[in-house]
Amino acid sequence: MNLDRLQASRFTSGDMDIAWYEAGSPDGFPVLLIHGFASTAHVNWVFPGWVKTLEQAGYRVIALDNRGHGESDKPHDPEAYHPETMAADAAGLLDELGIGSTHVIGYSMGARISAFLTLSRPDLVRSVVFGGLGMGMVDGVGDWDPIADALLAPSLDDVSDERGRMFRAFAEQTRSDRFALAACIRTSRTLVDRGHLASMVTPALVGVGTRDDIAGSAQELAELMPHGEWLDIPNRDHMLAVGDKVFKAAVLEFFSNVGAGAVSEAGR
Repeated sequence: MNLDRLQASRFTSGDMDIAWYEAGSPDGFPVLLIHGFASTAHVNWVFPGWVKTLEQAGYRVIALDNRGHGESDKPHDPEAYHPETMAADAAGLLDELGIGSTHVIGYSMGARISAFLTLSRPDLVRSVVFGGLGMGMVDGVGDWDPIADALLAPSLDDVSDERGRMFRAFAEQTRSDRFALAACIRTSRTLVDRGHLASMVTPALVGVGTRDDIAGSAQELAELMPHGEWLDIPNRDHMLAVGDKVFKAAVLEFFSNVGAGAVSEAGR
């Protein structure tokens, strides 16, 4: 596996055309990757080496471009982006592929989607990794309306909000549909209920960079869940933690410890 682009496949979720990708061992235990806001499967998972890492460990790797992102459909209606709906896209992909049990890794917005997926379809999720989102999943991550405003501004030069500038620049770097992203950020931030997490028996690992000023505490979120673990990713901010080697090693160990290694329960 190198940094060449993976070939997109497509499936229909409701009235949306969703792009997805596959790599690794067809006989390996599956891992589903759900990327963050303004990112894509390639930006979040292929280029930082996650797909290569999981492939070398013997896993079957599946990733999708969330609606509004990458090669998937990009509606401009905010009602299309509630996390319950985006979680249903992920569940629909697993159902389409006949996958009955998978590890799930979500980063940032993808972690929120992964939480809704795990809570709505626990039958599908053997374990879940919440990357780049700690207590912000429950308590919120501040006012993100300036990000929507930044995405809709005529140019980056017109944006003064620091976080807005960061995401506007990232959206331009990934050549994203800024209008779709602005719609997405307005409705994808639904908070996860503490009580629902307290009843979630799925093993969960929360990994957050020690310099991440967006995510909130990994430890506090992990402690809300019966089988939650946490990881401080040293000296990484929100943008850089995702590809960190400490994070990758911890995830591989976590998968092994929850009892579904690369091939031990493949096809379950």
